Amino acid sequence: MMNRNYIFLTLLMLVLAIGTVFLNKETELKQIEPAKLMQEIIQPTRYVTTDQVAKMIIKGDPSLMLVDVRSEDEFDAFALPNSINIPLDSLLNEDNLSYFGIPGTKIVFISDDAIKADQVWVLTKRLGYKSTYVMLGGLNKWMETIIDPVEPSADEPYTAHETYSFRKGAQMYFTGAEAEVEGTKAKVEVRRKEKTTVAAGGC
Repeated sequence: MMNRNYIFLTLLMLVLAIGTVFLNKETELKQIEPAKLMQEIIQPTRYVTTDQVAKMIIKGDPSLMLVDVRSEDEFDAFALPNSINIPLDSLLNEDNLSYFGIPGTKIVFISDDAIKADQVWVLTKRLGYKSTYVMLGGLNKWMETIIDPVEPSADEPYTAHETYSFRKGAQMYFTGAEAEVEGTKAKVEVRRKEKTTVAAGGC
């Protein structure tokens, strides 16, 4: 964990040093002070769990905006329902920045783990955007907890079994997996919209 934190802080310093260089000179944004940004970085509230994201998607939370910061090829191979693709290298494109700062919108950044998403979070926070979050563990954690959850042992706390029960339901929702219902198999309909890809481009 310590090594991971060291790597992240090193990447953070690089992002802060060169990230805003790519901004269009005509773009006027109220940037957050570095000291305040550092205070926000250490707050665990900037993360949301895969369970929280799954619940928001299933409930159709209208305030949720999922932003996948992986490459277009990675996004085309697999992406969460209703997510949009804004690759890290085209984040500062003026059209892409227009997605941020919309009142009442919670933006959750997604990558394979959390490194790219963390970098994007830092950049958008540095530019003064609010209500931005990172999905903790990224899509790797999503596969582990939502797509292929592990059943807890009998002696584990009741809360672990509750969590597992939710995850099994979420697994069926997102994959259309079949479940045994009173001795018969029931197909769960997957309710999802088409993914949207944001046009990439240089700054």
